[in-house]
Amino acid sequence: MDRDETPLLPHGGYRRLRSYAVAEAVYEATVVFCRRFLPHDRRMCDQMIQAARSGVRNISEGSGAAATSGRSEIKLTNVARASLSDELLADYQCFLQQRGLPVWPKDSRKAIAMRERLRHDQLANLPPAARGSVRLTGLTGLADFAAQADLEVVANAMICAIHQAVFLLKRQIESQGRRFLEEGGFTENMYRQRRRARHKRDTPE
Repeated sequence: MDRDETPLLPHGGYRRLRSYAVAEAVYEATVVFCRRFLPHDRRMCDQMIQAARSGVRNISEGSGAAATSGRSEIKLTNVARASLSDELLADYQCFLQQRGLPVWPKDSRKAIAMRERLRHDQLANLPPAARGSVRLTGLTGLADFAAQADLEVVANAMICAIHQAVFLLKRQIESQGRRFLEEGGFTENMYRQRRRARHKRDTPE
């Protein structure tokens, strides 16, 4: 149905969002990370996995809610952002600090290189990894990387990926807010549809 014929606002399509792709990769890799490095801490595992899952689910739910409520879309997208930024990110940082391992500064060579890898789904033509080491080939390889690389590198890769997801979600929320201010929500769209229908009914052929 054409948008001019329905009161529903544009919605869905969340699988095309880069924020969703990054959040989904973070969730899948977090499951691997917890099973590998926290097998005996069920509470921490559940906490981290739930925060990562919340990031993914609230993006998709916000996309669906956009059909009838721009406010709900913004609220759910912000819940996704908070789950990743305020909960999961802090868990990874604490995990490293408690083990005396460094959190890479965002402007460090390692962090910059890791962020560049994660910007791509899959990088081709990378030189072979050094013997005994593991190389991240892109976002789609994050879970496999979490299953094999050293603890410090994996945790910092996760931190870099979370920062990317949070950045994308912040921009998404800003875009949603601008659209809501410019176009209104479901109620405003219903009003426009009623006016259009009345005009069409009252206008002679």
